Amino acid sequence: MKNFFESLANVWKIEELKNRILITLGLLLVYRFGAHVTLPGIDATQLNSLAGQTKNGIGSILDMFTGGAFSKASVFALGIMPYISASIVVQLMGIAIPYLQKLQKDGESGRKKLNQITRWLTILITLVQGPGYIYNLYQTLPSSAFMLGFDSFSFLFSSVLILTTGTVFAMWMGENY
Repeated sequence: MKNFFESLANVWKIEELKNRILITLGLLLVYRFGAHVTLPGIDATQLNSLAGQTKNGIGSILDMFTGGAFSKASVFALGIMPYISASIVVQLMGIAIPYLQKLQKDGESGRKKLNQITRWLTILITLVQGPGYIYNLYQTLPSSAFMLGFDSFSFLFSSVLILTTGTVFAMWMGENY
């Protein structure tokens, strides 16, 4: 037990390691805070029906992957799932598309290009899932929960943009920390 505490104390003596740990903890704090920030234009007090919908089945799995953000209609509601989907698609398409097969065999430069393709595909998937998520909110929540009105283009555009930004932030955190 004494060795454990000595090792832990030694971690704080290494400046680079200490900075990495503090940055990682700070980013996790930002993510946890963002998981509780409801999308602008949605009344957070009326989200009980959405929480009830995500207690069982696939909704609970999605809520688990997003740290509870899915049922709170938060800025991180889509979480890292679009990135996981994009990674799976790129891996499967590597079997069928000769260009992707070539990239898989190109070593480090090919891996960088595949990562770039995965990132762009993540954004594309989020731009498809975002409106679907907003539509699900519209079907689940009472119309009074939408302060701007669901049919407002500005609400839909800003919500999808915020969901995309949240997913890109989660993707960036996952790749770098």
